[in-house]
Amino acid sequence: MQLHFSKMHGIGNDFVVLDCRQRDFPLDTAQIRALADRHTGVGFDQLLSVEPARDPSCAFYYGIWNADGSPSGQCGNGVRCVAAWLHRAGALALDSSVMIESPSGPVTVRLLGPHEVTVDMGEPVFEAARIPLTAAATAERYTIETGDHTLEVGAVSMGNPHVVVTVPDLDAPELLQLGPLLSGHSRFGQGANAGFVQRVDRGRLRLRVHERGAGWTLACGTGACAAMAVLHQRGEVDDRVRVELPGGTLRIDWTGPGHTLWMTGPAAFAFEGEWTVAALRA
Repeated sequence: MQLHFSKMHGIGNDFVVLDCRQRDFPLDTAQIRALADRHTGVGFDQLLSVEPARDPSCAFYYGIWNADGSPSGQCGNGVRCVAAWLHRAGALALDSSVMIESPSGPVTVRLLGPHEVTVDMGEPVFEAARIPLTAAATAERYTIETGDHTLEVGAVSMGNPHVVVTVPDLDAPELLQLGPLLSGHSRFGQGANAGFVQRVDRGRLRLRVHERGAGWTLACGTGACAAMAVLHQRGEVDDRVRVELPGGTLRIDWTGPGHTLWMTGPAAFAFEGEWTVAALRA
């Protein structure tokens, strides 16, 4: 079976997008891993499927799988790519808003241009049990021990779990060890995306993210949202923040509790291709 796909990226966070609007999702976990291999497959941080909506209030559904084959609840850069893909497929007009359904619930997207999308990411969830994070009580700061380090962290769900660590230097070599340790820490029942954030000023952050199931990525949309939300909760940033990641910059807008958070950034097409699914089983 020939599997047609689109290769896309949002500031370097890269995806394979499958059109499953008129077919069932065709891959199993082993096949997803093989397709994700950057040497013998196509390569991606996440696989996205565009499918008919389960929720009648939404126009479409999109599924998300990490490079290791595990499912994900949300992907900020991915949803922008889905919106741009729908526009190119003739299903979403420019300067229009539509609700599309993610594994963690509906999100509203607005296509500002063919490659520029703003997304209502919902309200950040700080309740420890809903992240989920094992903690005696919900707090702005938690203490986590990992390896030889005792860290003060923030935690939030943006449809997927995030742990946020403020650091003075994003190039510190110990971060390479801390990222995987935090992503797999036992206090996060479903694992976590580990974000290391450097605050430049009240309107500008620098960020690196180690994603559960994908490793270090050039960008993480929900990670940018999480970093801004955690620092906003502490009163350290303004309502509009530019978050600089290795692959590019996102704009995050949030006015605080009781309001949804908006993420704005680009989505780009890289190429189209076909994969022989039988080769995945070899």
